[in-house]
Amino acid sequence: MNKLFFTGRVVAAPVLANHGDSKVTKFTLISNEYAGRDEGSGEAKERQVKIQFTAFGSRGEAIARNVLKGDQLIVEAKLSNNDFTDGEGIERYGYNFTVDNFDFGAPGELKRAQLARRQE
Repeated sequence: MNKLFFTGRVVAAPVLANHGDSKVTKFTLISNEYAGRDEGSGEAKERQVKIQFTAFGSRGEAIARNVLKGDQLIVEAKLSNNDFTDGEGIERYGYNFTVDNFDFGAPGELKRAQLARRQE
């Protein structure tokens, strides 16, 4: 089994949906990574990386209930194939990052404002 670890900020509020008897939460993390140096100035360049995740059951519910846009999450996930044949009979190949575990990281701007209002 593969284990992958990601740290990033949540791009938008996680979306919780019911699929039959299962609860599924989808969210996207964004982070910056090193992308070389600018040839002219020599300064380090960065690029943004966005990865969509799927969390099932109580994990997904906890994420949907507690995470706001901008919050940091530390995610342990596994990579699985998401291959299918579309309506026109064309095989499509994809992948899915499924959350195995997670930790809350630093709160984002919205969460900090929410916490500040509670303390007033």
